[in-house]
Amino acid sequence: MIIVIGTADAAAGQEDRVRALSLEHVHRSRQEPGCIRHEVNVDCERPGRFVFVEYWRDMDALNAHFALPASRSFMDELRPLLASAPSLEIFQSDAVN
Repeated sequence: MIIVIGTADAAAGQEDRVRALSLEHVHRSRQEPGCIRHEVNVDCERPGRFVFVEYWRDMDALNAHFALPASRSFMDELRPLLASAPSLEIFQSDAVN
């Protein structure tokens, strides 16, 4: 399984637009093949920070997600609304029973 953790810090006054775009992206991504879980949360200590948590079946599914025009458009629309560059970390993991 692939786990993705991303953060995006909204510029002052852009929080509502970032939230709306992020929710559209999350809801669309959940329908993609190989998407196990995809969510966006607001950091309790930094309300302008949006935290994305994604679980994908494998790297092929994640790469297909990144290649979609909708995913690229999301990032193109999001970047101008941010106070700084977004971060993205990708991990490979196996469940521990």
